[in-house]
Amino acid sequence: MQPSTTLFLARAPFVKLLLPFTGGILLHVVCPVPLTTYIAGLLIAAIIVLLFRKLRGYRRLRLQWMEALFVAAVLLFLGMLITAGKDVRARDNWFGNRYRPGVYFRVTLLEQPVEKARSYKAEAAVRYLLAHDGAVAVGGRIIIYFKKEREVGRLNAGDQLVFKKELQEIKNAGNPGAFDYKRYAFMNGITHQVYLAQKELAVPGAKKESGIGLWLYRLRASILGILKKYIPGSKEQGLAEALLIGYRDDIDKDLLQSYSDTGVVHVIAVSGMHLGLIYWLLNLLLSPLLKRRQTRWLHPVLVLGILWIFSLLAGAAASIIRAAVMFTCILLGKQFGRNASIYNTLAASAFLLLCYDPYWLWDVGFQLSYAAVLSIVVFYKPLYHLINVNNKLLDAIWQLCAVSMAAQILTTPLSIYHFHQFPVYFLITNLLVVPVSSVVLIGELVLVLVAPVTPVAIFSGRMLSGIIWWMNSMVENLSHYPFALWKALLVSIPQVLLLYIFITGMAAACIQKQKAGLWVAVFSLCTIMGLRMASFYKTLDQEQIIVYNIPRAAAVSFVSGRDHWLYADSMAAADPVISKNVFQPAAVHYRLRSPGAVEKIPKNDRLLFGGRSVLFIGAPLEDTVYGATDLVILTGNPRLYISQLLKKVQPGQIVIDGAVPAWKARYWQRDCDSLKIPCHHVLEKGAFVMSL
Repeated sequence: MQPSTTLFLARAPFVKLLLPFTGGILLHVVCPVPLTTYIAGLLIAAIIVLLFRKLRGYRRLRLQWMEALFVAAVLLFLGMLITAGKDVRARDNWFGNRYRPGVYFRVTLLEQPVEKARSYKAEAAVRYLLAHDGAVAVGGRIIIYFKKEREVGRLNAGDQLVFKKELQEIKNAGNPGAFDYKRYAFMNGITHQVYLAQKELAVPGAKKESGIGLWLYRLRASILGILKKYIPGSKEQGLAEALLIGYRDDIDKDLLQSYSDTGVVHVIAVSGMHLGLIYWLLNLLLSPLLKRRQTRWLHPVLVLGILWIFSLLAGAAASIIRAAVMFTCILLGKQFGRNASIYNTLAASAFLLLCYDPYWLWDVGFQLSYAAVLSIVVFYKPLYHLINVNNKLLDAIWQLCAVSMAAQILTTPLSIYHFHQFPVYFLITNLLVVPVSSVVLIGELVLVLVAPVTPVAIFSGRMLSGIIWWMNSMVENLSHYPFALWKALLVSIPQVLLLYIFITGMAAACIQKQKAGLWVAVFSLCTIMGLRMASFYKTLDQEQIIVYNIPRAAAVSFVSGRDHWLYADSMAAADPVISKNVFQPAAVHYRLRSPGAVEKIPKNDRLLFGGRSVLFIGAPLEDTVYGATDLVILTGNPRLYISQLLKKVQPGQIVIDGAVPAWKARYWQRDCDSLKIPCHHVLEKGAFVMSL
C-alpha cells in the first residue's frame, strides 16, 4: 500500500469502517439469508477479533492482515443485520403478519390529506387491528386515497380513523424504464394502500394523537400558513414553500421541470447549502455567547438545537440530515479541540445515517449529496487555483463558478444514471440563481420571525414575491434556450463505475501528476465507448410489442430497432403526465427515436408486425372471422363474451389493457382461465412486453 494511502486511512478511519458496512447492506438486498445466519456470523467474527486482541508482539503483527479481515467481516454482518431489521415485513408486530379477514384498522394520519387530480392522499400509521375479541397493537405505514368529499378537507395530522376495508399491496405499473414506486415506498416503510369514501370510515376523526412528530408537523403547517398568507402569487408561494422547508405539493410542475432542466433544482431541495447558510447566520447572531466563559457552552447547544429542528421541519430528507450530522461532528470536534479530517467526517456521517436507515443508500438525494460534498472537497481548490483573480468581486464570482464546476464532476454520472439528462447551462444558472436563492431563504426566515407584526410581514412578503418572480422568470427563460438540456442519456451501472474510474484517473494525472492515472483514464474511457457501441448495436436488432399499463387509458408501441409506432386513445395521447411518466421512460429504455404522429387505437382491426398478427378488439364483433391470431388486445368497453370471441378468433395470447373497466376485466380473466387461454391484464400484472 502506498504511504500516502496509509496516511489517508489513518486520518480517516471511518472510511475503512464504511466500505465493508456498505457491502453488507448491498449483500443483504441482493442475496438475503435468514436472520440467524447474520447473528451467528457476527458473533463468530467478533469472538475471533477478540481472540486476536489476546495475541502479543510479533505474532499479532504478522497476523494483522487476518485480524483486519475479521473486523471487516464484523462490519459486513452488522450491515446485513441492520438492513434485515429495517424490513418492516420481518417484524412480528407488522400489521401484515397479524391481519385476519374482517378486522378493523385503526390508523393515525401523519399529515393533512393533500389534494390530487382525482382524490386526496395522505400517509398514515397503522396502530391497532380491532376485532370482536379485542385490539392488537401493530406497526407499519400505509397510503390512504380519499374520495373527493367535503368532509375530507377537515381531516388533519393526528386524527385517528377506523375502517374495515381490505388493504391493497402497492404494485408497480411495470412499464419499461418507469420509476420503481413499489421499491421506493417499501424503503420508506410503506407497503400497502387503500381507497376510502367517507361512508367507509367507521369512526372518522375519533381522537387526536399527539407526539413530537405531530408537533413538528403542526409547526411546519403554521409556517406554511404564514408563507401562503403573506407571499402573493401561486408560483411564488409554491417555490417559497419548497425553498424554506422542502414542501413541494404546491409548486408548479412546469416550474419544477424548468429548475431541473437548468441544473438548479438543488436550490429548492432543502440540503446542505440551506443548512450551511443557517449555520452561518446562527454563528453570526450567537457569537456574543462565545465571548464569556459562562455562556460559551450555550453556543453549540443552541446552534445544534436550531439546526436539528430545522432539519426535521424540512422533512428530514437524507441530504439535509447528512448536513446536520456533519455540522454536529464539526461543532463537537471544535468543543473538544479536535479538527478531524473532512473525509473522516463525511464517512462518519454516512456510517451513522446508514446505521439509522440502510435503505438511504438507494436514496437519490443521499447519493447526490455525498457526491457533491466530496466533489467540492477534492476538486474546488485545484479548479480555483487555475485562474488568479485580483479583483474582489470577480474573485467571488470565480469562487462560485469553481464550486459549481467542482460539485458537477462527481454528481454528473449519478444524475445521468437516475434522470437520463444533463443541464448544459448549469454554470450560468448556478451563477445567477444560487446568490438570489440565498437572499430569498434569509428573507423567508425574517418573514416567519416578523409574522406577528402584520404591516412588516406584508411588506416582506411582497418583496420576497418580487424577487422569487424574477428568479423564476430567469430560470424558465433559460430552460427554453436552444440546447439547454441534453436528453435521453442512458448509462448502465458498469458504465457509471467506469466513469468514476475515469474521473479518478484524470484527477490522479492532473492533480497528483501520476502518469499511471492517465492510462487508467484512457482504458476506462475506451471500455465505456465499447460498451456503448455494443448497447447501440443491440438496439438495432430489437423488436417488441408493448401494451402499456395506464389506468383508464390505452396505448401500444410497436418497436423495431430504434424506430417505434405508437397507438393510443385520446386520453393517453393528450395527457402530458402520461407522456412524461410512461412514453418517455420507455423511449429512453429502448433508445428509441421520436415516434412522430401518434396513431389512434383501432376498434376492430388486425395488424402484421415482425411476422406476428395483432388484433385489436374495441367494439362488438361482426361477421368477420379472423382465424388464428398471435396477440389479441381487448380495449375500451365492448359488449363481448370470451366464448363469442373464440368463434371468430383463435388467440395465442389475450391482453386486457387499462381502458377496460375493472369489473369486465375480471369476468374476461375468469373465462380465459377456465378455457386455458393465456391472458394478461395489465392493471393486475403490469405492462405486457412481447419480444419477437
